[in-house]
Amino acid sequence: MLAEELGQVLRSKGLTLSTAESCTGGKMGDMITAVPGSSDYYLGGVISYSDDAKASILSVDSELIVSKGAVSDEVAVQMARGCMERFSSNVAISTTGIAGPTGGTPTKPVGLVFICVCSDKASVCTRNLFLGDREDVRVQSTEAALRMTLEFVCAHH
Repeated sequence: MLAEELGQVLRSKGLTLSTAESCTGGKMGDMITAVPGSSDYYLGGVISYSDDAKASILSVDSELIVSKGAVSDEVAVQMARGCMERFSSNVAISTTGIAGPTGGTPTKPVGLVFICVCSDKASVCTRNLFLGDREDVRVQSTEAALRMTLEFVCAHH
């Protein structure tokens, strides 16, 4: 299981993790905490579904949300950085996107999800377009975020 493998790597490197979720609505935290012993490395997570929550809990710049939109790589980076600071974790993951079935636009369609992983050493943000219904998009986003975090930790720590 992906979450187990990520946990083993985090534990072996002595790293801690936190999550900032919007469109995934807690699925990352759920998958991570399904692993026995995850309290060794997982410090916690925030479901910042609203723009106000992104700004007030994760210190995302409100003007950035207005200018770039909540679904943007810039907001995903600030979500991850804010989460890392709030939890004092070594690594943080964020997701922000449009799970559907409504909310999409021609430039930001349903299924568009930005995933960011950051630490004090680096940050990586990806633009993803997932297909399927709302649940499919949320599950694919969660799996992609955990996979990306595993690759990030192996590459940068």
